[in-house]
Amino acid sequence: MLHKSKTYQVNIKNSDPDTSERTYPVWMIWKKRRYVVAIMTFFGFFNIYALRVNLSVGIVAMTTKHEVKLENGTVTYVREFDWDSKVQGYVLSSFFYGYILTQVAGGWLAAKFGGKHVYGIGVAVTGALTVISPFAAKQSYYLLIAIRVIEGIFEGVTYPCIHAVWAEWVPLLERSRLAAIGFSGSYVGTVVAMPVSAILADRFGWESMFYVFGCVALLWFIAWCIIVSDSPSRDPYISNSELKHIQESLGEQQVTRIAKHPWRSIFTSISVWAIIVAHFSENWGNYTLLTQLPMFMRDALHFQLASTGIMSAIPYLVVSVVTPSGGHVADWMLEKKIFNVTQVRKIFTCGAYVGQAVFMIMAVYILTPAGSITCVSIAAGLGGLIWAGFGVNHLDIAPQHASVLMGISNTFASIPGIISPILSGYIVTNASAHEWQTVFVISSSVYLFGAIFYGIFASGELQPWAIHVEDDVMDQGHEEHKHEQNLAPTSS
Repeated sequence: MLHKSKTYQVNIKNSDPDTSERTYPVWMIWKKRRYVVAIMTFFGFFNIYALRVNLSVGIVAMTTKHEVKLENGTVTYVREFDWDSKVQGYVLSSFFYGYILTQVAGGWLAAKFGGKHVYGIGVAVTGALTVISPFAAKQSYYLLIAIRVIEGIFEGVTYPCIHAVWAEWVPLLERSRLAAIGFSGSYVGTVVAMPVSAILADRFGWESMFYVFGCVALLWFIAWCIIVSDSPSRDPYISNSELKHIQESLGEQQVTRIAKHPWRSIFTSISVWAIIVAHFSENWGNYTLLTQLPMFMRDALHFQLASTGIMSAIPYLVVSVVTPSGGHVADWMLEKKIFNVTQVRKIFTCGAYVGQAVFMIMAVYILTPAGSITCVSIAAGLGGLIWAGFGVNHLDIAPQHASVLMGISNTFASIPGIISPILSGYIVTNASAHEWQTVFVISSSVYLFGAIFYGIFASGELQPWAIHVEDDVMDQGHEEHKHEQNLAPTSS
C-alpha cells in the first residue's frame, strides 16, 4: 500500500506541463531520464569489462621473465608466477565457472524484484573481490581461481538483469539505440582497461591495476544507487511527458513483477534457440579475443607488454564506436519501415558474423603488425552490430520475460568463456603462428554456424506463449490501477 502511494505522489509531482521533453534540445540528454539510465548503464558495463579483462593483461606481466639481481651480483631472469600455458588457461577461464551459474537466477531475480539493485550489487561485489585478487594470487593460483569463480557468480547476474531495466525504461522504437549505448560501455571499458592496465603494471606493478579498477567500480555503485530508479513511475525527476511517452510506447508490453514463466514454451521455442545459438557463437569469438589477444600479440606479433596492452585495445575502440552507431541505424530502419523487426535483427546479426569470420582468418594469415591489427579491429567492430541484432531480440519476442531469456542465452554463451581459453592453452603450446591460426579458424567456423542458424530460425515477433502471459499480467495491472484510483484523493 505504501509503495503504491509513493508512485502516485511521484506522478502528481511531475504533472507540470512545463517539464515537456520537447522543450529540450536533442543534445541535452541529461534532461531525459531514460538516457541518464542508459549512460549510467554504460559506465556499469565499463566497470564490468574493466574488471574482467585486467587479468588478461595482468597475467602477461605476472608470467613474463624479468631481471633479478642476486646477492652475489649475478643477474638472472625469473618469472614471478611460474605458470605454464595450461595453468594460465585455467586461471583465465575460472571467472566463467561462476559466471555460468547465475545467469538464469539473475534474470529471475530481476523479473521478480527489479533490475536496478541486482545489477548494482553484481558490479559492486565484483569490484571488491578484484581489490583482494593480488593477495589471493600470491598465496596460490588455486585461491586466485576461487576468487575469480566468486567474481563470476556476482557478475553473472548483470547482463540478464539489465534486460529488466530496458523493459521498464526503453520505448519500443528506441530499443536498439539505448541498449547499444549501454552495452557499448563494455567495449569502452576494454579499450581503457587494456592500455591502462599495461601502463599501471609497467610503472607501479601488476597489483595496481586490480586496486584501481576495483575501487572505481565501488564508486560507480554509489552513484548508481543515488541516480537511477527502478522504473520511470518511481523516478522523482522524470517529466510527466517523458513518463507518458514511455508508457504509451510500451502499451500492453509494460512490465510488472512476476514470478511465473512459461518454461516449457521458452525451451521449445525455435526463436529462443536462435538467440541462444547466436549468443554462443558471438561469445566464442569475443572471449577468444578478450582472453587470448594479448598473448597472440606477444607470441605471433612479438609486442612488448606496454605495446600489447595498447594495441589490444584498438579493436575495442573500433567496436565502441560501431555499437551505438549500429543501434541508431537499426532504429532508423524500423522508424522508416524499410525493414521489419525480424529482418533488421537478421541483417545485423548475420552480416556481423560473416564479416567477423572472414577478418579473423585474415588476421592470423597476414601476420604483420599493421595487417593483423587492422583485420582484428574490423572483426571486433562488426561485432558491435549484434547489439542491434540478437542482443535486443529477447525484448522483441517476450518483453515480460526478457531478463530470464537473457539469462538462459547467456548461460549457454558463457560456455565458450570456459572452453576457449583452456582449448587455446592446449593448442598453443609452442607459441607458433600455426597454432594461433588453428585457434582463430575454430572461432571463424563457430561464427559461420551461428549466422546460418540465426538467419533461418530467428524472429522479431512477439511470441504466442508470451502474448497470453502479457495479457494476464496487464489485466492484473488494470485491476491494481482501478484500486489505486479508488484510494486516490479527489483534489490535489
